[in-house]
Amino acid sequence: MSKQLQVNPIACTGHGLCAELLPELITLDEWGYPVLAGQQVPPGLDREARRAVAGCPALALLLSPAP
Repeated sequence: MSKQLQVNPIACTGHGLCAELLPELITLDEWGYPVLAGQQVPPGLDREARRAVAGCPALALLLSPAP
């Protein structure tokens, strides 16, 4: 099953840890908030994506089934 990352912009506080843990799919804007690649998580990055979600201090990152 394909997964996709989502960020809750209200909950996000801009720590930037997600971009450090998953730079292949997440970059930071000029204020330090995540910008997602908008693509499905490739199977080879599934473990790293779960780690980024678990490591988010604001619990603002979510890994959900892709539409």
